[in-house]
Amino acid sequence: MEKKLGLGSVVSISVGLVIATSCLVSLGQGAGTIGVVFIFAMIIACLLNMTTVASLSELNALMPNTTGGLAQYTLVSMGPFPTLISMVGGYLICNTLSCGVEASIFSYAMAQTFTFPIPSVGYALIMSVIVMIANLYGIDMFAKIQNLVAFLLVGSMVVMGIIGALGLGTGTQVDQPYYMASNLSEIVPMTAVAFWLFIGAEYVIPVSKDVKNAKRNVPLGMIIGLILICAMQSIMVFGFHNYTAWDDLANSAAPHLLYGENLLGSVGKTWMTLVAALAVISTQNSTVNGLASICQGMAKMNMMPQVFAKTNKHNVPYVGVIFISVSIAIFAVLSDSSSDMISFLILVGSVFWMVSYILAHIDVLILRKRLPKAPRSFKSPMGIALQIIGIVGTVYMILNISTDPTERMQIWVLTGVTFLILAIYAFFWIKYKMKRPVFKSIPLPEVMAMENDLYYAIRKNRGIWR
Repeated sequence: MEKKLGLGSVVSISVGLVIATSCLVSLGQGAGTIGVVFIFAMIIACLLNMTTVASLSELNALMPNTTGGLAQYTLVSMGPFPTLISMVGGYLICNTLSCGVEASIFSYAMAQTFTFPIPSVGYALIMSVIVMIANLYGIDMFAKIQNLVAFLLVGSMVVMGIIGALGLGTGTQVDQPYYMASNLSEIVPMTAVAFWLFIGAEYVIPVSKDVKNAKRNVPLGMIIGLILICAMQSIMVFGFHNYTAWDDLANSAAPHLLYGENLLGSVGKTWMTLVAALAVISTQNSTVNGLASICQGMAKMNMMPQVFAKTNKHNVPYVGVIFISVSIAIFAVLSDSSSDMISFLILVGSVFWMVSYILAHIDVLILRKRLPKAPRSFKSPMGIALQIIGIVGTVYMILNISTDPTERMQIWVLTGVTFLILAIYAFFWIKYKMKRPVFKSIPLPEVMAMENDLYYAIRKNRGIWR
């Protein structure tokens, strides 16, 4: 009998999936803008993410063992139109964009640390090609050491944060104020920046079927993970205060690199570069592998062009692998070595992700009303209060996504235009290719049946899908 995962494993997986080098850009930007009081914005963002954890845990309890996650929840509650928009915009685009930003940070760090005759963006392009080829051959790069890589990154942040917070570094300490903001009207809007520090904890849900006492351990493990991340990042902020000037931190394309060098000299710089490099390669491999499979699954459901369902002789959905790899490389080139562009793309990605979280809360509210007696092994507490708080708080973060009015408008316009294009695509695709009512929800039993390949074969044999 296969051994079940305990609470500790859930916490470990959750923390490992959330922490990434792009989080350190948001951490550096937030702390560099308002100082140590950024921790209060982090706490608010962490609590809002906990409401999302509660909603997604309830949805998973209602529809356990579904591989599509949010896509299937939204299909049941609101139908294919918002599902297609949220999956392509709030998931595929967002993950590809964030991975491109990660690759850009990796490139900048490599160029700053090593003196190879390679332009900064070259590292990202080389990595993208290597990861793409490996995935085309069905090689799961770093599959065996992904947990180790996550442990090294998290462990490095904890150790270097403690060294900095206690003033034990070999570098020169900085004399600067603890904060540049003193009232809530300046601190609360920074929750939109802090939001990026906590996204992704819900990725532990697909392994819930392998967790013992999943009803308790999955939501509890994610919440504990978020608390640990908040504590760890807070320690880093105190370390930043002691060894890195706030302005330098806010304007750095790789705050972890700057902090590592200021704290421990070349040793700290090289240490953080190598650990972060492993983490980025591991992340990009997981993204390419995972998103290509999602594209394949959506093509099987007739929600994307059928070409994404094709596989090569290694049984790899090669079109998706190539498409995702090229898209990541494009975003890496766009944000190459520019702290402003990296921060901008992170905020754009945050908006896409926030929209998907709002949909999760709405899914809970709809399905509680429509299926009040359906069995749920977990139900988020406090009635619908957490969902309302989550929706209102997330909308607030979208409306205050940047403290710069010009940048805020650019983010709104870019995400708005993207969602408009996706809406037009979704309308015609659902009506003429999927041959479904655009706004009609799909019954829960049918969505659950979509987990079986026979479902798609029957629809094709009946001529429903071509």
